[in-house]
Amino acid sequence: MNGLVWFRNDLRTIDNHSLYNACRENEKVIGIYCLDPRHFEITQYGFKKTEKFRTQFLLETLVELKQNLAEKNISLLVYYGYPEQLIPEIAAKYQIDTIYSQNEWTQEEVDVETEVRNLIPAVNWKTYYDQFLFHPDDVPYEDWEKIPEVFTEFRKQLEKKIRVRPTVAISAKPISNLIEEKTNIPTLEDLEFDDFKQPNKTAFPFKGGENQAKKRIKDYFWDTKKLAVYKKTRNGLVGKDYSSKLSAWLANGSISARMIYWEVQQFEKKIVKNEDTYWLIFELIWRDYFKYISLKHCNKIFQLNGILQKEYHWNQNTKAFNQWTNGNTTEHFVNANMIELQKTGWMSNRGRQNVASYWAKEWEQDWRIGAAYFESMLIDYDVHSNYGNWMYNAGVSNDPRDRKFNIKRQAEMYDSDGKFQKMWLIPELF
Repeated sequence: MNGLVWFRNDLRTIDNHSLYNACRENEKVIGIYCLDPRHFEITQYGFKKTEKFRTQFLLETLVELKQNLAEKNISLLVYYGYPEQLIPEIAAKYQIDTIYSQNEWTQEEVDVETEVRNLIPAVNWKTYYDQFLFHPDDVPYEDWEKIPEVFTEFRKQLEKKIRVRPTVAISAKPISNLIEEKTNIPTLEDLEFDDFKQPNKTAFPFKGGENQAKKRIKDYFWDTKKLAVYKKTRNGLVGKDYSSKLSAWLANGSISARMIYWEVQQFEKKIVKNEDTYWLIFELIWRDYFKYISLKHCNKIFQLNGILQKEYHWNQNTKAFNQWTNGNTTEHFVNANMIELQKTGWMSNRGRQNVASYWAKEWEQDWRIGAAYFESMLIDYDVHSNYGNWMYNAGVSNDPRDRKFNIKRQAEMYDSDGKFQKMWLIPELF
């Protein structure tokens, strides 16, 4: 039996159920990753769907994935091209019996997968919900419609009733499993981006890849023990250690939420268990929640009126967009965060909440444009968390409060000495 693992947002060898089951069930296993040209096109709003920052992180991730698979005698084929063209060709060439992949349910991913399936009806498919902390088969809801509309209720239910599943690992295949065909991973230039270097002051000076994710955990948990103060520092703005920064590796699946969870458990046993260590798990549950809300409400998360189907008056002003993205608003705190994003592909959680509130609530601009801009720019873009958070800030989500941030007060609270604002607004000082 021959199995093909179609990698998408699960770019790891450890705790990857598609890969794990493919290796258990097949004599021959091959991996494939398609850099879909649609991901690099210009959107309806006039900017690229994926900018250079996340692209670079993805290419670094693919290099490590290819190396880690090779160590297990598994070949990874990486192509720039459409999955619906490439996968049927590879399936025919290598006489694939079964394709293994992570379950995706947002519309663009579903459309592509449906097309691939329709072109090769004789091939079996096995898909896995592998991006969750709490597996969908374990949650105490008979169907997605029963998922609570309030996060606290969801969290309490799951914490009380669900145990996080253990992680899985693969053994090496025989060396005969390797295939002769080899592909090159494209460079930024191949994908028509200019090469770039991150500024030294970036809060995210990290590289993509499974090994890099493990290295970050070692540093943040075990070497510096910053996990022990995570809740106290997580609203920071300057430096690489105010938060775990694990979101980027989670977003493309270089590491699983389960791996992080079990590492936290080890830390709590060996070092300290406190509110700070729990808070990292709390954030993983929030991440799960956005995914479950997306499963429940489907395409409503992309619609102007959101999952509340609440009507507001929204503007689409190009001048406002240019001012916001270039850091030319009347709020220094917003400007500093937007320039940081423009220059590095990163923004703190505190910054994201404020700039989104400013765009949607102060200026009453179409929140979907802001969400699409974040999708383009952020290294750690995750479709469910991004659109979930933007709906919250726009007041069209399931938050009982219709929130609006007092930007000046936020700046006083979180950047009282103005260091962050000066860093990005007066760059010659840094």
